[in-house]
Amino acid sequence: MSLSRRNFVVAAGASALAMSPLPTEAASRSKINSRVNVAMDEMFRRYPFTRNLNAQAAGVLMIPRMTKAGFFLGGAYGEGSLLIKSAPVDYYSLAAGSYGLQLGVATFSTALFLMTERSLKEFRQKDGWKLGVDLEAAFIDQGDTASIDTNTHQDSIYSLSFSQKGLLLGASVEGGKYSRIVR
Repeated sequence: MSLSRRNFVVAAGASALAMSPLPTEAASRSKINSRVNVAMDEMFRRYPFTRNLNAQAAGVLMIPRMTKAGFFLGGAYGEGSLLIKSAPVDYYSLAAGSYGLQLGVATFSTALFLMTERSLKEFRQKDGWKLGVDLEAAFIDQGDTASIDTNTHQDSIYSLSFSQKGLLLGASVEGGKYSRIVR
C-alpha cells in the first residue's frame, strides 16, 4: 500500500480523533467542585490581579482541567462550574475541535470572567456558546496582567488559560462550544 498524501491525512485525522479527549467518564459534582477550588486557588496565587476580576465579576466559569490533543486534527474537552459569588450554580463543558499544523497533548485550566450581569444572563440563557461566534472575550496573557485591574477593565468577558502541562506544538484554526451539563 502506498502512502499518498490523502491517505496520510485520513490516517492522521483518525489518529487525532482516537487520541482526542472525549467525555468518557463524567465527573461528579463534588469532583468538579473540588477541582474548581484547587484551580481557583492556583490562579489567585499565580495571578494576583485575578482576585480583583473575581470580586467584580458577575460570574466566573472555571474549567479546571481541559485536555487537548492534536495531530493535524485535534480535539479538546473539559468540565467545570459557573460560580456566582464563589458558589457553584451550574455545570458546563467545553468541547473544541481544531485543524492545522499541530502535534501533541496538553492539559490546562481556563477561567472565563463574565464581568456584567448582561453577559452572565446571555451566557446562561443560550443553549451553548460558540467560541468566536457568540463569545467575544478579551484573552489575558501574562503581558496583560499589569494593564487589567478593577479600574481599567472595559470588556464584558475575560478569558485566562493557565497551568499548562504537556506539549502541543503548531498553529491551527479552532472552534469550541460551551454547553450546560447536568451533574
